[in-house]
Amino acid sequence: MHNGGVPEEIEREERLHVSATAACRHLAAWWELNARDLPWRFGRTTPWGVMVSEVMSQQTQMSRVVPYWESWMAVWPDAAALAVASTAEVITAWGRLGYPRRALRLQECARVVAEEYANELPHTYEELVALPGVGDYTASAVLSFAFGERVAVIDTNIRRVLSRVFLGMESRGGTASRTERELAERVLPEEMPERDASGSSVIWNQAVMELGATVCTAKAPQCGDCPLRGECAFLAAGLPGLGERRTRPRQRFQGTDRQVRGIILNALRQAAAQAARGVADGRLETGAPGAVPRSQIEQLWPDHVQLDACIASLDEDGLLDMLPDGSLRLPQ
Repeated sequence: MHNGGVPEEIEREERLHVSATAACRHLAAWWELNARDLPWRFGRTTPWGVMVSEVMSQQTQMSRVVPYWESWMAVWPDAAALAVASTAEVITAWGRLGYPRRALRLQECARVVAEEYANELPHTYEELVALPGVGDYTASAVLSFAFGERVAVIDTNIRRVLSRVFLGMESRGGTASRTERELAERVLPEEMPERDASGSSVIWNQAVMELGATVCTAKAPQCGDCPLRGECAFLAAGLPGLGERRTRPRQRFQGTDRQVRGIILNALRQAAAQAARGVADGRLETGAPGAVPRSQIEQLWPDHVQLDACIASLDEDGLLDMLPDGSLRLPQ
């Protein structure tokens, strides 16, 4: 018992509620002035467009995603259109977004949506997470951002902001802890008809994520510009442990299998584009259209053991076709 007979747990919960209410108000005002004008925001796209943006944004900066998203949606504006595209077209359009398996999973998702849901994205969490390539974060983000549902969205940026502001400590990455999930649920604004729209959970989710991406960053938070500095327990405590460990560790890229896979796919994309131009010009290719000869493949990377291992992994992922003469091309 504490403070005249009030249990400490109840007192802590009351303090959290007061702090979260103030944070919601300040963050909504900040969002109105500072939200980035991304093409899938502010009701300017369909639920499917939101889904595409979320898949593309996984492990990729949103600023890099914009031109790819705009080109993608211009060609395949809904699930039905993407469902009938060729694999080569899909991989080529994915370009340098990275992790190209996401593109194939998105097309698998499109086929299910087109065939089983009459080209309309399902509206329930259970149906969304059952779609190919859709996990907890993507399902929750679509429910919140596309359908306006009250649901806690939990990604790296949101975890970092909430942990700093309300717990006074760093989020250490990895899988979200039970404490982090419970906190996200507890501070999520209630949806009340009489409340101003600025108090909605949708704006809260978007604004917390935006704050983590642009202000409350992992290594160099701009605390002087933060609308939550008055509520932030981490700032009040003197930023304990800042920089000791990144929220998401930086991964070495040079010389990795990921780099080699990207080099191979880029060569195949260029060959496919060249073949397409030849067809348009009325020129005929010798051999398989869009195929890169083995001799050219071997010039892409000096370590042929690593090169062959990466070719095998791309083949296993369905990202290329291996032809009998040893040449490679994008799946047809």
